[in-house]
Amino acid sequence: MKKVSLDTWIQLLGMVGLLGGLVFVGAELRQTQRIALAEQQQSRTEVFIDMLNTMSETDVSFHRFQRDGLYRGSEVTVENFLHQLWWIHENDYLQYSLNLMDNGVWQSKLRAIESLYNGNGEENVCPLAKQVWSIRRNIINPELVSLVEAMPSKC
Repeated sequence: MKKVSLDTWIQLLGMVGLLGGLVFVGAELRQTQRIALAEQQQSRTEVFIDMLNTMSETDVSFHRFQRDGLYRGSEVTVENFLHQLWWIHENDYLQYSLNLMDNGVWQSKLRAIESLYNGNGEENVCPLAKQVWSIRRNIINPELVSLVEAMPSKC
C-alpha cells in the first residue's frame, strides 16, 4: 500500500476548507438576498400607506373609490393615484425582470396591473385609467407596454 504524503493531506484539508468557506459564503448571500427582498416589500408597503394618507388628506376615501369608482371631488386625487400605481408597477416589472421578485408575487402584480389598465372594472374610472395609460405608456419600459397592451381591454 502506498503511503500518502503529508503534502497531499495538507492540500486535501485546504480544498475541504475552501469548499466549506464557499458553502458559508453561499448561505450568507442567500440570507442577504432574503433580507433585501423583505426590505423591498417593506418599502412598497410604505409607499402604499403614503398614497392612502394622501387620499385621506384630500378627503377621498380609498374604500369608497374601490367600491364606487370616481365620485365628485375625487377626480384629481384618483388621477394622481393612478399615475403613482404605474410608477410602482414599472418598478415591479424591473425587479421581476432582474429575478428579484418571486413568481407568485409577480402573478399578483400582473392581476393588479390588469385591474389598473381596466380602471378597476369601474365604468366611470375606465376612461380616466385609459387616459393616464396613454400618457404613461410613452415613458415606461417598452417591454412592459407590450405586456400591458396584450392584456384584454375591458372598457
